[in-house]
Amino acid sequence: MQIQALAAQQQGATLQPYEFAVEPPQAHDCVIKVLACGICHSDLHMIDNDWETSNYPLVPGHEVIGEVVEIGSQVNHIKTGDRVGVGWQRSSCLQCRDCLRGNENLCDENQGLIVTGPGGFADYLMVDSRFAFPIPAGIETKLAGPLLCAGITVYAALRSAGMTSGQEIGVIGVGGLGHLAVQFASRLGNSVTVFTTSDDKAEFAHQLGARHTVVVPGGTPPAPTQKLNILLSTVPASVDWAAYLEHLDSDGTLVLVGVPSEPLNVPIGAMLNKRRRIMASPIGGRAMMLEMLSVAEKYGIQPLVEVFPFEQANEAMQKVRDNKVRYRAVLAK
Repeated sequence: MQIQALAAQQQGATLQPYEFAVEPPQAHDCVIKVLACGICHSDLHMIDNDWETSNYPLVPGHEVIGEVVEIGSQVNHIKTGDRVGVGWQRSSCLQCRDCLRGNENLCDENQGLIVTGPGGFADYLMVDSRFAFPIPAGIETKLAGPLLCAGITVYAALRSAGMTSGQEIGVIGVGGLGHLAVQFASRLGNSVTVFTTSDDKAEFAHQLGARHTVVVPGGTPPAPTQKLNILLSTVPASVDWAAYLEHLDSDGTLVLVGVPSEPLNVPIGAMLNKRRRIMASPIGGRAMMLEMLSVAEKYGIQPLVEVFPFEQANEAMQKVRDNKVRYRAVLAK
């Protein structure tokens, strides 16, 4: 099968038409006709080889939504004609302790979709069907892709940190990750406090469901008036972690999904005195992905997207690179 795609031929290059061949699907594989694909900053990191894991030509795209057109002999949980999505993860060993616990995302042998093969900037994608997820009918195709990356990232982090309902949840940042975190936390019955750097994002956070907003223009929040059970940081920058720790209640958890470039510098006393925790969280396993999609459909949780035709992929990528997209970019056919 010949697949038409867009690829970066070398580090930092713009996308160019690229054609490659794939073998017929093996036992657990499926072939997906791509209908839409989100654009994530991780696509840019891979194109630029920031993580030194890139192979070229590189076909980006790990928020893929499409229609199943062919399946392998052992595939029985999806069928041709189904609408499915594929996120960051392509595969795992499915046998280790983490996989057997439902934490395939923590498997030592887990493979990223665009790290070990072509992604969704193409007319078709072949992938292990066990990492292709049925998309609920109530979620639009153009909105589904970002849920498979940004959505699962914040949802899994909040759940892993202990989020249930009736809690006080804090979110640092109202961007591509944060605007979904506010929705998940608030619509599952929690009181959400948002920390942001601008008045307009504070107002937007209220519209999303935040009960309280704190504008922090200089990076250091004011003294807390309400203690939080969980504080989720979605920003890729260092902030005044000591000041933010004071916003946590006893046994509270600071969980990071944004990745600062500098090591964390935190006072152990602020953690010791109140038995606070710090953790980080990457995406989520297969069961968590299905749960997240179900919750998103049931409670109407939607990413705010800008849609571009595939022919404008380079223009869309540049807008993402320039941080001019509010809040997720999606290529659609």
